[in-house]
Amino acid sequence: MALTDADALAFASLDPATLSWEILLDGLIIIAFLCGMFVWVMAALRRAHRIAARREYFVSSALNNLSQGIVIINAKQVVTYCNDHYLRIYGLSRSDIRKGMTRFELLELRAARGMLTDDVETHCRKSMAPEGYIDVLPDGRRIFVKKVMLASGGLVSTHEDHTEQDKLSQELKSTKRFLEMVLDNIPSAVMVKRVDDGKFVLANRAAETILNRRREAVIGQTVMEAYPEAAAKFVLQRDDGAIRQGGLVTEEHPIPTDNGLRLFATRRVTVSDESGAPQYLIKTSDDITDRRETESRMAHMAYHDGLTGMPNRAAFLQSLEQLIDACGDTDEEFAVLSVDLRRFREINDVLGHETGDKLLIEVAQRLEKAAGSGVVARLGGDEYGIIIDGKQPEAARKLAEQVSEDISREFVIDGKTLRVGVTVGVSIFPRNGKNGAALLANADAALSRAKARAGGSIVFYEAEMDQQIRDRRALHHDLYNALSKGELSLHYQPLARARHSVSGDDVTGFEALARWIHPTRGFVPPSDFIPLAEESGLIVEMGEWILREACREAASWPRHLQIAVNLSPAQFMHGDLVGLVHSILLETGLTPGRLELEITEGVLIDDFDRGLSLLRRLKALGVRIAMDDFGSGYSSLTYLQAFPFDKIKIDRTFVMNLGRNQQSSAIIRSVIGLGHGLGISIVAEGVETQDQLNFLAVEACDHVQGYLLGKPAPIPTYDAWVGRLPYAGHGNVHSIRRVG
Repeated sequence: MALTDADALAFASLDPATLSWEILLDGLIIIAFLCGMFVWVMAALRRAHRIAARREYFVSSALNNLSQGIVIINAKQVVTYCNDHYLRIYGLSRSDIRKGMTRFELLELRAARGMLTDDVETHCRKSMAPEGYIDVLPDGRRIFVKKVMLASGGLVSTHEDHTEQDKLSQELKSTKRFLEMVLDNIPSAVMVKRVDDGKFVLANRAAETILNRRREAVIGQTVMEAYPEAAAKFVLQRDDGAIRQGGLVTEEHPIPTDNGLRLFATRRVTVSDESGAPQYLIKTSDDITDRRETESRMAHMAYHDGLTGMPNRAAFLQSLEQLIDACGDTDEEFAVLSVDLRRFREINDVLGHETGDKLLIEVAQRLEKAAGSGVVARLGGDEYGIIIDGKQPEAARKLAEQVSEDISREFVIDGKTLRVGVTVGVSIFPRNGKNGAALLANADAALSRAKARAGGSIVFYEAEMDQQIRDRRALHHDLYNALSKGELSLHYQPLARARHSVSGDDVTGFEALARWIHPTRGFVPPSDFIPLAEESGLIVEMGEWILREACREAASWPRHLQIAVNLSPAQFMHGDLVGLVHSILLETGLTPGRLELEITEGVLIDDFDRGLSLLRRLKALGVRIAMDDFGSGYSSLTYLQAFPFDKIKIDRTFVMNLGRNQQSSAIIRSVIGLGHGLGISIVAEGVETQDQLNFLAVEACDHVQGYLLGKPAPIPTYDAWVGRLPYAGHGNVHSIRRVG
């Protein structure tokens, strides 16, 4: 800028002294300004340095707190930074990283520390993969390494320990495979669909049955795409209803499958997201067709007899109660008939269960035909029940007679002609009972009375039968206490060799027989209390007592005579009979060969194989086995062939008829011949006359037993015969009878 003339004139007019001071003052001002500027610049530089230092510290702290190892390499391959996590991964310290260290020197350091699997050159080639790689260290750790090239020519390398992550990933994969395997092996069909778009996201193998296609074809489809239109609308309706309702919704419905129409039970569960909105619908379906059919069969079986298909006892009682309710307060009557087959057991034993079952079926058919509109049921075994309405007792009597006539006609089964009969007991509503149980019980009571009479009887219930039933129950109760109260005792009946003149020397043993002296009733016949003991199962405990007491008594006899004890079929079915006999022999000291166990056919009839096995084991102990009441049953010859009995006891009915009919004599001769042919000793029971004894002696019967020799009596009666008292011997039968 140029000075004006006025400015020049003013400048020239200034005093030189004044001008020097002004110039000096201006210089000082300029110097001060420059010093201020320097101070400001220095302060600004210091602030910038502090900010850079803080930024570097922050960046370093941030990098050191990363879960990854970080290494920064500049364009000259010099390590400019590595964080602490990198040092920890490779077992290095901060002092190992010197200033100016190159990337290759760092790798050689790692190799020297055993933290590099390959040589440096190979590692460098492998490490340049842009997607990264897994570096497996010598100690087994898996480090994921990835390198990022910088624009400056350097690079940033990240190192992350994936050992646990890979392990967890593998475990997750294994768990996923396991869950998929479990899901595919669940018999229930499982399907899952999203609620927002309705598409299936999961289906197991069992779902293919319902879908009628491969599950892969359904994943990602909606219900409308996966099912035919009609079925899809049905499924959508149920799905939408379950989603609206929430929770668990269950229903049963038919579904057409490749195996035809099947019944399925489907459960729908809605799964909500965090906000509570429905997110997924899980459906599980089970094919319950077979289960329902089984339940239906079981329900049928619960009220129907498996053999005949007719109603069983439970259904019969139910029908009784329904009929009683229907009669109400009216004067209507109906009758209950309890029908029992006669001679069925013999047919079943001789011809076998298959024939017996066929006979029961045909009997049921005849009963149903005779009863017409009445209710007919099989109550169990060979017993049937019938309910008949109409005027009573005329209607019941007419039906009972018709049933008796129809059943008595011959049956032809498998080419065999069979004949059976019936025994009938009748009770009438309401006079003989006002509930089903009472009516049936009273019909059974009448049936028991009918069985006691001649075959083919028809008996109507009478009030006096109640007293008989109560008396029987009271006797049953008293029998339980008889053993503990000492009311039972043993009597002994002798057995002797069959001689025309039997002496005491001919006595070979005794049979132990239970006797009951009731405190108020007095003597109770064995025919009354033994069946009660059999029915209640008390015979097992009673039989053990009899066996132990008889063995103890026989072991005390000076003469080593036989002791015979009867065994009940119930003793063969319950407990360890062989172990019991063995322990009693050891306990009492009785020689096994002196004990004779008598059995009836019932032992083998109930369970032939088990009974035969037990008999063989008993004989192995050394005891003797006898068949009692031979000839009273129908299978005796079969049993003689199956087991080597030591003795056969001819039933007393044949001995009683000696001299009355020729058949009895012929039968006894045959049995004696049969026994001797098999090497089996023969005993004739019920010998009461000298003529009977003479006949048996002539026919070479081995042993006899009966009142002619002696009645059952307490053992002191026979002290002389067991050797406790002096005995003259060689006495005749009359002297023996006087002892009895």
